[in-house]
Amino acid sequence: MPVLVGVYELPGQVADAVRQLKGRGFGELETYAPAPFPEVDDSVDEKPSQVRLYTLIGGLVGVVTGYALTLWMSNDWPIIVGWKPVSSIPPYTIIAFELTILFGGLMTLVGLIVKAKLAPRFDMGPVYSSRFSAEDFGLVVRCQDRDVAEVEALLRQHHAREVNLVDA
Repeated sequence: MPVLVGVYELPGQVADAVRQLKGRGFGELETYAPAPFPEVDDSVDEKPSQVRLYTLIGGLVGVVTGYALTLWMSNDWPIIVGWKPVSSIPPYTIIAFELTILFGGLMTLVGLIVKAKLAPRFDMGPVYSSRFSAEDFGLVVRCQDRDVAEVEALLRQHHAREVNLVDA
C-alpha cells in the first residue's frame, strides 16, 4: 500500500487537505504538527471523543460499588446505636460519591490510553521527519495504487511544499 507524505507550512492548509481527503473517502490519515492546533485536530476527527463513555461507565460502577459495599458491610456487621436504621442511605452517599470520582477518573485514564493510542512509539517509521517537530506540518495518506496520482494532486492543490512517496 503506497504512502504519500505531504509537507505544509500552515495548519490551515493541512486542515483543508484533510477535509477534502476525508470527503473523497480516504480514511487512513495521520498528521504531524510541531504544536497542537485545534483546526487540524478537528479536521481529522470531527465526532465527539469516546473517552467520555469510559468516564460514564467508571462513574456508574463507582456509585453502585459505593452503595453496595457500604450496605453490605452495615447489614453483615450491624452496629445498632439508639435504634437508628442499620442501612441508612444518606451517610453512604459520601462514600458512593468518592468512589464515583475515583472510578470515573481511573476509567478516564484507561479510555485515554485505549482511544488515543498512548502506548509509547520508539520508532516513528519512515514517514516521520524531524522537521515535523520544529516548523513544518506533515500529512500522511495511505491509499491504493490506483489513487496515488489523485492524492498527490490533491495534496499539491492545497499548497503542499513537497509530496513524497514513501516505502512503508
